[in-house]
Amino acid sequence: MLLYLLGMFGIAAFAVTGVISSGKKDMDLFSVVFLGMVTSLGGGTIRDTVLGVEDVYWVSDTSYLWVAFLSSLTAFFAVRYMEDRQSVFHYADSFGLALFTVVATEKVLNLGFPPTIAITMGVITGIAGGIIRDVLSHRPPLVLGREFYATPAFLGALLLVLLEKNIPSHEFNSIYAVALVFILRVFAIHKDLYYPSWLLYKKR
Repeated sequence: MLLYLLGMFGIAAFAVTGVISSGKKDMDLFSVVFLGMVTSLGGGTIRDTVLGVEDVYWVSDTSYLWVAFLSSLTAFFAVRYMEDRQSVFHYADSFGLALFTVVATEKVLNLGFPPTIAITMGVITGIAGGIIRDVLSHRPPLVLGREFYATPAFLGALLLVLLEKNIPSHEFNSIYAVALVFILRVFAIHKDLYYPSWLLYKKR
């Protein structure tokens, strides 16, 4: 049940970021809602497709589809009253990244895949929706920037795997992993946390 609720919250959070990212593009209602839904459902769709799951999660349970739709629709009308859209975007994106990464990692583990696959699919699920959003709204993809983005997702997925291996009966393992990703991502935003220059690729 906890995993299910976290997934719903993640969809709502990413839907909001999709709507905000379209705010300066003069898109119509349908286009904005579509972008929000693609952003929120894209990562999990890629995960289930790659793993060959019989039914993509939002096809087998249309509640996800409705949450994506209603969140995008609500955000479309609410975004005009937001004074600091950029802050809302960053917090919602960090929250969505954390939730999607952890939910996907745990789901893949529950399907019987090894930890390496779980971590890989967790990271892909966490960042894929944001990449789709940024490309469609003509924004530089956050994952390709200098600051921490994929790294918190990886560390959160790794923490969940370690917790599930060592204390599998603990009911708050996923909460701890979500908190780690969210805190690292927010810290990176507010403290301008970057990799050191020797770990950056630079053209000569």
